Amino acid sequence: MLGLVENVSPAMLDWIGKTHAAAGMSQQATLALIKQNSGVSMGVKRLRACTVALAAAMEPIRQTHQVDALIEMLRIAGESSGSRKPVLAVGRDGITLRHRLGFFEVATAATLSVYDRAGKRLGTIYLAYPPELGQTTMDSMLTELLIELFTSWSGPLPRLAYVTDSGSNETNYFRRVLRPMKHPITGAKLDWTRVADFYHVSERVWAMAGALFPKSQERQSVAWARRMLKDLKRPSGASRVLHSAASLRSRRKLGKTRLANFQKAYRYIQERTSYLKYHDYKRNHLPIGSGVTEAACKTVFTQRLKLSGMRWSHSGAGQILTLRTILLSGTWEATYGATLLKNVATIRTYAPTTSMNPQIAA
Repeated sequence: MLGLVENVSPAMLDWIGKTHAAAGMSQQATLALIKQNSGVSMGVKRLRACTVALAAAMEPIRQTHQVDALIEMLRIAGESSGSRKPVLAVGRDGITLRHRLGFFEVATAATLSVYDRAGKRLGTIYLAYPPELGQTTMDSMLTELLIELFTSWSGPLPRLAYVTDSGSNETNYFRRVLRPMKHPITGAKLDWTRVADFYHVSERVWAMAGALFPKSQERQSVAWARRMLKDLKRPSGASRVLHSAASLRSRRKLGKTRLANFQKAYRYIQERTSYLKYHDYKRNHLPIGSGVTEAACKTVFTQRLKLSGMRWSHSGAGQILTLRTILLSGTWEATYGATLLKNVATIRTYAPTTSMNPQIAA
């Protein structure tokens, strides 16, 4: 009835959860802080039980409060000053995570960021999931969050952008889910703009430069690559780069290895030309790089789950990821508060009995 979890009060559990989910923390570091700040001696088993209970209570309502945060950001973005529509940018990426048995697997992170009319990022909502073959759970988490957002948001739709590298899971999600997605209320097809990460494309430009110019012409190689990166951000930028690269290739004799490197980088850009309209993206204040998502991999995973010597079980990683994404999304207070209200609603007070009624003398 008092809301105790493992004999820990709700306020203490709130503090333990936020502390344990913070960057740089481990079980021993959390236990040391609990001892230092409250004088309470707690063991690893009890700490894990608190983490399990907290994640189990918060995960079912995580999405609702993340949607509320996104709606508030969209409202602020719509009222902002600027010459462009607000933008909702979605991204996802993978990162290796070490299993407790010693092998490495790819975990996933996703972000939903809102930009105002001037192109300023107002905030980001984070999703993360432990390694899973096919990443179907992340597909579901991201899709359900978007569907609930579009269902709840009644204002004008922002520009919708999907900004990622060209990995297989990232590409397949756009083809299977986002490109055919329809608005859950109106049924109208949603117009998603696919943006290939500029920095991954720039790596291919540098690869072509290294293949086209010998080591003795390093200065010319660097100058050409830098000029091409500027051209990428101009109208028809990808075509400019491909035309210049093909022209240089026709006048140079390349060895087998250099030719293979050139063709691989050239095809990468050629096959993604429709996703490289960086001039148009910048004009409409769409992000051209997936830096927010790549940074999420570092802030969500690296700073918490990839510290020296750490190994994780699938369930243990999932519980910490639930707490950490709620914390980083800025929705902790609302989400944890809702768990307390839910507990209060289940409390039953003692009902008066007949023996408690005063006896009236005859």
